[in-house]
Amino acid sequence: MKRNLVILLLLFSAVAVQAQLRLPHVLSDNMVLQRNATVYIWGWGRAGSTVSLSASWLQDTTRFVVDGSGRWKTAVATSNAGGPYSLDVQADAERITLQNVLLGDVWLCSGQSNMEWSGEQNLKEILDELPKAHDPEIRLLQVSRYGSDYPQDDIPNQWQKLDAQSLKPFSAIGYFIAKELRKELGVPIGIINASWGGTAAEVWTPSYFVDPDPELRAAAEKQTAASFRPHAVGVLWNSMLHPLINYKLSGVFWYQGESNVATWSSYDRLMQRMILSWRLAWNQDYPFYFVQIAPFTYNNKLPLAALLREQQMKTATSLRKTAMVVTTDLVDNVGDIHPIQKRAVAKRLADIALHEHYLKGERDDYKSPMYKGHRVDGKTMVIDFDHVGKSLVVEGKTVKHLFIAGQDKVFHEAVAVVKGNQLLVSSASVATPVAVRFGFGETDMSNLFNSNGLPVAPFRTDDWSF
Repeated sequence: MKRNLVILLLLFSAVAVQAQLRLPHVLSDNMVLQRNATVYIWGWGRAGSTVSLSASWLQDTTRFVVDGSGRWKTAVATSNAGGPYSLDVQADAERITLQNVLLGDVWLCSGQSNMEWSGEQNLKEILDELPKAHDPEIRLLQVSRYGSDYPQDDIPNQWQKLDAQSLKPFSAIGYFIAKELRKELGVPIGIINASWGGTAAEVWTPSYFVDPDPELRAAAEKQTAASFRPHAVGVLWNSMLHPLINYKLSGVFWYQGESNVATWSSYDRLMQRMILSWRLAWNQDYPFYFVQIAPFTYNNKLPLAALLREQQMKTATSLRKTAMVVTTDLVDNVGDIHPIQKRAVAKRLADIALHEHYLKGERDDYKSPMYKGHRVDGKTMVIDFDHVGKSLVVEGKTVKHLFIAGQDKVFHEAVAVVKGNQLLVSSASVATPVAVRFGFGETDMSNLFNSNGLPVAPFRTDDWSF
């Protein structure tokens, strides 16, 4: 009996001294906090206790009280890029100190497998980087792949210093973006990778933005269960993104869409809702830059992938602070849904961020030309584009995958003449042109570029049904 009483006293004593002060895993050693900003530091503690927070870049200590539910959050000002710094949190007799903290820029990468692709898939571009992956001012946070039916507060992952071990399983595109931004900006860069191969955009969107919308809900219901990825609305938003919403970002890079080809017609609507939901959750109007899906042999009877790309272009041209990278020239094998040229994709994403977010560079051709408008001039359709630079450039003798039609809606192969930022399109078979389509097939690869070597985005001037 006496022995049992001693054991009980020991157990109660252990509970009494059990640590209550906690930080989420995203706040860890080696993290990057957004520079020159107001960031949040948050966590859990004993209800009613006083927390003291200090950081080596700050002169003053911040003090605040844990609320009745055992949660706390406080705003902290960051300074110019630099470090390493330390951050110290204390409550009662408990203390947590984070070391090797940098102030710089933080970007989130998300999407499906083309964003996820890494050295684990034997991607040569990353395998070649492993021996030289030692920049101490690039930090990586890999979010574990798991889903949840309800919003979560934490992830099991912490920030890692860049080395061969942390880089190999990390997003190749995310890493190459970080490397490019480091080179151009000279500040620490933190990249968070939260991506999962085969996933539709619905799983990354909060359910309360999808379920009330009949069109989006109907499209979401067409996503079927599979052993290799979740399919229910919002399950990855809940588990892989919601725990990060207090973490200040510079912006988002996104590569996804292949798993929404079959439900292409609502994709722009879905993306606009998803981006809005993220911005609202973070309370940040941050930029959102994304990749248009690449040519691939989907073997659909209709060019559904082309229609999905058209939806992506709608998002890029109608939603503020968004921009799109075109990849129709970066595919080595249209039978492989995972193009291997990830460094080039990352360079194009980084260039957009440098021009539009960081306002570096004055050239107009930093992103792919997009269809701007057209007019009919006799037997010729004159097409205008944005972001051409000096002039359009044809690689080869003729523009490939270019078609023109009259009132009969029958498309004929067209010829084109480049005139600065205009394309003059015609065909001997069409006396009075009505519509032009360029690269509007599932596997079409472009040979029409701007002066910076970026491919013209696929487009059509009509809205006809196929």
